[in-house]
Amino acid sequence: MSAFNQSILEINGIRLSVAAQGAGPLVLLLHGFPETSHAWRHQLAVLPAAGFRALAPDLRGYGASESPENPQQYTSLDIVGDLVGILDALGEADAVVVGNDWGATIAWQAAQLWPDRFRAVAALGVPMMGRAPMAPSRLFPLSEQAWFYTHYFSQAGLAENEFGRDVAATLRKIYFWASGEAGPRDGRTPNPFGLVSREAGLLDALPDPGALPSWLSGADFDALVSAFTASGFRGGLNYYRNLDRNWDLQAAFNGMLVPVPALYLVGEHDPGLAMPGMRDIIDAMPKLVPDLRDSLVIPSAGHWLQQEAPDQVNAALIEFLRGL
Repeated sequence: MSAFNQSILEINGIRLSVAAQGAGPLVLLLHGFPETSHAWRHQLAVLPAAGFRALAPDLRGYGASESPENPQQYTSLDIVGDLVGILDALGEADAVVVGNDWGATIAWQAAQLWPDRFRAVAALGVPMMGRAPMAPSRLFPLSEQAWFYTHYFSQAGLAENEFGRDVAATLRKIYFWASGEAGPRDGRTPNPFGLVSREAGLLDALPDPGALPSWLSGADFDALVSAFTASGFRGGLNYYRNLDRNWDLQAAFNGMLVPVPALYLVGEHDPGLAMPGMRDIIDAMPKLVPDLRDSLVIPSAGHWLQQEAPDQVNAALIEFLRGL
């Protein structure tokens, strides 16, 4: 069980579970896929000592939070609406929003749309990007032999059935092979977030590492396995099923800058960093984020940055927060 204060908030007609610790200016911590609020355990433990109130929700569809049945209720704007609802429920005027993976995408959009409520943003892994020239389903690779993992995730019932057969093996493989312990991304490194064979599933191409990565204890792994055993994977996968819808909605605020102070961190061995053009997108971020205070690459770390390199992430976060 978590040592942090757990509570349930009624937000936008659904129940959201939040873990919180500390007192002071509010810092919202947003997890990615496949994670829960437990991914922020190191930050929930450290930020309060630095004078901040840290709060990590299980985003809708995850953990102990409610999962709406309708997959269309998982757009980025739905999630930003949940964050605004959390601030209102707590009586908080504003917060700093921090996110990893999908949480980073949501964090950027929250700061872009509501800079008066989200007064600063820190993103891990996913940089701020402008609207793509076409819908993601047309942009990502697709052939008769293989499809990009987002296409695979978008098929109703497919990935959740594969992932749910052995939750522990699923998470062990995805966590290990997207982490820094998979080593440099040389094109031959197994990658959970790459091309998926049409003949097989995503997990077939990922060797079972046989052990947990060194940054993940057995007890913490068990907590994550227990959460996904209870919730299933459909809620998290529904975020991917709204990629095209998000692109449609983004037309309404295309070109808007992120005007608040920002911090960007990425792991040296994050598979996302190896995607073609990603370093150019990162280098171009100041055009979209004029108050980008720092952009750091964390040596040897991978995609689960706040879990893999908590000391470096916490130090960078606290320095950023104190500078606001």
